[in-house]
Amino acid sequence: MGDAEEFDAFYTACAGRVVGHVYVLTGNRGEAEDAVAEAFMRAWQRWRTVREADSPEAWVRRVASRIAVSSWRKTLNRIRAHHRAAVDQSVPGLNEDHVALLQALQRLNPNQRRAVVLHHLNDLSVADVAAEMQVPVGTVKAYLARGRRAMAGMLTDTHHEGASHG
Repeated sequence: MGDAEEFDAFYTACAGRVVGHVYVLTGNRGEAEDAVAEAFMRAWQRWRTVREADSPEAWVRRVASRIAVSSWRKTLNRIRAHHRAAVDQSVPGLNEDHVALLQALQRLNPNQRRAVVLHHLNDLSVADVAAEMQVPVGTVKAYLARGRRAMAGMLTDTHHEGASHG
């Protein structure tokens, strides 16, 4: 019997039991099926090693359970992040200037934004920012100059737009 036939027989013999096991863990048939499918795919990729295990079915069951738990953690972390983001949006004390500043920072490229935040909001020296970003001091100075220039333009535009609407 070749590897493919042997694996197919293995899958046929135990896939239902493994799905049942993971379904009991998750309470969600779709999640269980997805986790088990992923586990069998990994088993196939390592079939020559997995088939030599004391129990290949236990190997797949363990992997599928880990995948399902990992999926729960990711989902829980997404829910927590969404909740934090929703809470952060309703923080009292945020006025139009704060919102405009945050929006301008978000429009900078990541290096400029990081340099501006570290230097101006966290009060790090240019040398400390360079050390943290692992770039030369001159590069940090360039990020800061470009970031400030870009933000000045964005904030000036925002101020003028607000004034024209008011």
